[in-house]
Amino acid sequence: MKPLSHLQIDFMGRRKFAYIVSAAMLIASIAAIIILQLNFGLDFTGGTLIEVRYGAAPSLDAIRVLLEDSGFQDVSVQTFGASTEVLIRLQQAFDADVGGEVVNLLRSSGDSVDLVRSEFVGAQVGDQLRDQSGLGMLVALGVVMLYVAFRFQYKFAIGALLALLHDVVIVVGVFALFQLDFDLTVLAAILAVIGYSLNDTIVVYDRVREAIRTSRIDDMPQIFNEAINATLSRTLATSGTTVLVLLALLLLGGDMIENFAIALLVGIVVGTFSSIYIAAALLLPLKLSREDLIPTKKELDEEEEELP
Repeated sequence: MKPLSHLQIDFMGRRKFAYIVSAAMLIASIAAIIILQLNFGLDFTGGTLIEVRYGAAPSLDAIRVLLEDSGFQDVSVQTFGASTEVLIRLQQAFDADVGGEVVNLLRSSGDSVDLVRSEFVGAQVGDQLRDQSGLGMLVALGVVMLYVAFRFQYKFAIGALLALLHDVVIVVGVFALFQLDFDLTVLAAILAVIGYSLNDTIVVYDRVREAIRTSRIDDMPQIFNEAINATLSRTLATSGTTVLVLLALLLLGGDMIENFAIALLVGIVVGTFSSIYIAAALLLPLKLSREDLIPTKKELDEEEEELP
């Protein structure tokens, strides 16, 4: 079996099929976001948060059913740290006595339950978080585009921006499709996905630029294939080790970071795909040529100054 460094996979020859797969994922994600909409967590919607401590590990499903049967709406129940620590989220107006009511209701089933805290997150705070987080994501994407355009060329910036938008839309679409809680931890994961995907894209772009400048052929798809294959072992090693860590977090980290791990897992897989078939492959229809990468006179002078 040949090592990865000697494999020559025809990535660009399969780009049309990859475009179809990517378009299907984007359409499904956008449809889910529009039709089903995001299931915003308490951080964004506002409501009541109650933390209780059990004497023994309880059944979360039983707690959820008990509260819903008692008239509480939009109940979310998850462990918080230890298996005996339970966090209950209620998307309803805060009442100073609601913590005691919930504890008395839980005790009625014969369990030993103590109230740890009862807090309220206002809807106004949720609106501010949603608006500021959205603005922060737009600023991050804008800075990324300027950075790539400055370091490489504006066609590279277009490809990188489209790849990042592609990754963000699909991750958000997965949360809308499966109605997973979308809270601040998920938003943090999406920003981490942007950073990871950009790093992977920069590695591919760097090798593509070098290959175009040094190659003696003008067949761009072949040059791109050689550049991507040269970075393949590094990409798989980085993605593989990251996925292993995220799987450990997903399986062993508890409910509090479950959605965080899911968002990163989806983002890593989609980001690796987009680095090849969105960021790199879109340079072909953008008509990237060798002339676009010819160093300017200033760059040539700087290179001459660095020579001994």
